Amino acid sequence: MSYRELIAELDREHAEALSDALLAVGALSVSVEDADADTPDEQPLFGEPGLTPETSAWKRSRVVALLAEDTDPTVLLAAAANEIGLAATPPFSVRDVEEQDWVRLTQSQFDPIHIGEHIWVVPSWHDAPDPDALVLELDPGLAFGTGSHPTTRLCMEWLEQSVRQNQSVLDYGCGSGILAILAKKCGANPVIGIDIDPQAVESARQNSVRNHADVTYGLPDDCPAGEFDIVVANILSNPLKLMASMLAAKVKPGGRIALSGVLARQAAEVAAVYERWIDIGVWREHEGWVCLAGTRRESL
Repeated sequence: MSYRELIAELDREHAEALSDALLAVGALSVSVEDADADTPDEQPLFGEPGLTPETSAWKRSRVVALLAEDTDPTVLLAAAANEIGLAATPPFSVRDVEEQDWVRLTQSQFDPIHIGEHIWVVPSWHDAPDPDALVLELDPGLAFGTGSHPTTRLCMEWLEQSVRQNQSVLDYGCGSGILAILAKKCGANPVIGIDIDPQAVESARQNSVRNHADVTYGLPDDCPAGEFDIVVANILSNPLKLMASMLAAKVKPGGRIALSGVLARQAAEVAAVYERWIDIGVWREHEGWVCLAGTRRESL
């Protein structure tokens, strides 16, 4: 089956509404992009749990709708525009989408990733480039964490340098389980992974089985009592600040903690919250993100 894409550009105020209307009148899928992407006018948009981004679209937004071959794009766009009360149909273009092997195309976008000194994150359809490497077999999926994001990479580099044999590790906000699995492969024992998303917990369990890594996963209520030699949390700055006392209490006196998901401009603010219990500072920065790391003092 062949498809076509309808591409319309319009202002921020109507982009999200038009995308919803296009889906309602028959588009197969719709995405909203920055019309100024890859130019000096490109605008980053992001938020954090508990915080709402100031805007949900770009000043000049591009709405891209995937249509079946027999769908008339002019009629569809006019119906969507009328649905949201636009005075006129926005300018648009149409391009054909060639039939192709979508699975193969998707897989081709994910190559093995080399991290730190010896770590390779390898999708299941690839062979490990280095047979002597520390290999994590992970496919892109619903849970966050394949090693491609700077925050994940920073935590993995820190774990590779920090974990010692038979140290206990808590990965809070484990996502795909990538950090917990790595800790286990570096010699940690026991390793616990906790996430608020049941789907992430299940994904992490499956990834651990695939990697022959004995890791225990659960939801926050399943987190065992007691303290750990190492605690790692790759989340975002707002929840890291909210959970500071709990995460600090999970670190043994003299134990270490690593925090990521923190932008460089947020580092001092997050560190200040933890300094009550932890001697902490920026361990490393990559692409505007930092990993904070520190040691818990003898008493809280």
